[in-house]
Amino acid sequence: MARAAFRKGGSLPIRIRDELGSWYEDGDFAAVYPVRGAPGISPAQLAVVTVLQFTENLTDRQAADEARGRVDWKYCLGLDLADEGFEFTVLNGFRDRLLAGGAERVLFDRLLDLLKERGLVKAGGRQRTDSTHVLGRVRDLNRLELAGESVRAALEALAAAAPGWLAGVIDASWQQVYGQRIDGWRLPEGQGARGQLAVQYGRDGYHLLDQVMAPGAPGWLAGLPAVRALRLIWIQQYYRDISAGGEKVIWRDAGEHGLPPGRDRIVSPYDLDARYCEKRGTGWTGYKVFLSESLSDPAADDPRTGRPARPQVITSVDTTPAAVADVAMTTPVHDQMQASGLTPGEHVVDSGFMSADELMAARLRGITLLGPLRASRSAQVRPGGYAITAFTVDFDREQATCPQGIVSSRWAPFTRRDGVQLIRVQFPAPACRACPDRGQCTTAARAGRQLSLRPREIHQAVLAARAAQATPQFKDRYRARAGVEGTIAQATHVTGIRRARYLGLDKTRLEHIAAATAINCIRLDAWYSAKPLDRTRTTHLQRLDLTPAA
Repeated sequence: MARAAFRKGGSLPIRIRDELGSWYEDGDFAAVYPVRGAPGISPAQLAVVTVLQFTENLTDRQAADEARGRVDWKYCLGLDLADEGFEFTVLNGFRDRLLAGGAERVLFDRLLDLLKERGLVKAGGRQRTDSTHVLGRVRDLNRLELAGESVRAALEALAAAAPGWLAGVIDASWQQVYGQRIDGWRLPEGQGARGQLAVQYGRDGYHLLDQVMAPGAPGWLAGLPAVRALRLIWIQQYYRDISAGGEKVIWRDAGEHGLPPGRDRIVSPYDLDARYCEKRGTGWTGYKVFLSESLSDPAADDPRTGRPARPQVITSVDTTPAAVADVAMTTPVHDQMQASGLTPGEHVVDSGFMSADELMAARLRGITLLGPLRASRSAQVRPGGYAITAFTVDFDREQATCPQGIVSSRWAPFTRRDGVQLIRVQFPAPACRACPDRGQCTTAARAGRQLSLRPREIHQAVLAARAAQATPQFKDRYRARAGVEGTIAQATHVTGIRRARYLGLDKTRLEHIAAATAINCIRLDAWYSAKPLDRTRTTHLQRLDLTPAA
């Protein structure tokens, strides 16, 4: 019946079942289900539904309806035609079990292991990685809205959990202030009135926290997520001053008791993991997802059909708060690739993932990290300036020579606060002051030129990498990096990961793992059916076979 309903080459669920069989087994999820008790719905089937759900960007309710009513889904799941399906809330419970048992990566790793067994993906090849922004499932709040909404969220949680206790802590005036959602259009416009309201929010928040922590309060109230969020946000947004007698609640500003850095600042009481970030003029509140994919070798493609010898599949996926820099994820991505047995021989990335330390760390794993190093931020890196590359460095003699032939007078290794090892090279001040090219070399008024060098191995590797990235050979190999933009577009347009479905980093990471698995299924389906993924659109005019005039 399934083949009759989809006679034009079948559908993705049918083809995936025919080619891969039942790639999940109930035993893969045994650790997250109790041994005793009545048997429930097969977790392997729920895993398949979760993956199919993201191939079509469906909600839980829609996915449950498809599993109940579509014959190709039932074929893929191995269900009888008369199977009544399940309630859509079961999918949410299945995800919660995966997170509670730390088994969320089983969705992705099990399919990847199967592809490795069949030789469709292997270690030692070429891979590429990029990241994209993900909007959190929270609305953007300014600081005043954040303060008021944090108190309101805590009051809502306490009113539901301990209404009798809360009635003895607050009075009717609290209902007037926090009875409705704190929104910008309800707040006063004047700066003075807004400042007074911020202090009132601060006092109310401290009062609520003090009452929760009082000896007579139930001990479990402090463990409520909304109360914990209020405590963390109040640490970042307020402080109490008792130095002048009495107690004064102060809203933090950019002064001595300033706000924490943006990478640590909580932006919503409903999602403590979401962060605000800006990149290339785009600002967003939420997360960042990192996707890596394998690259096929064009030389191994079928010369008749152009079909690649192997499908290009997602090999690693990870999710972080938005403020995490790309370069901080280069090593974790390599760790994930190595753990899955898919360490690449060459890893193509953009400049955001590149640094001298990451270049050397990748070499220790046997990985060639291919990407342009960022230009130096030194003031001397300008036309006519004396950058570090203009100096001759002799590590054996521990000295450097400038373009004018002046030899350094001091060579002192040291460790920076962030743990980076450097070598401080100092040139004699009298010689530098008398140098005719002083303006091209240093801006110091009295001291001589100073260099900060990395140890020999790193220094030489950086110089070689900067020289290589200017060659045509490098540019030719680096063209492969552009294709990862298509993967990002497929992930955002097909599976809908641009906007997070769930609250919190863990649930968002699980969403992206399921989406990456769905992309692999889509690509496998296209590879099995010999359908190209890059369906280039052409206009009617472009299709005309016009002969150029002589």
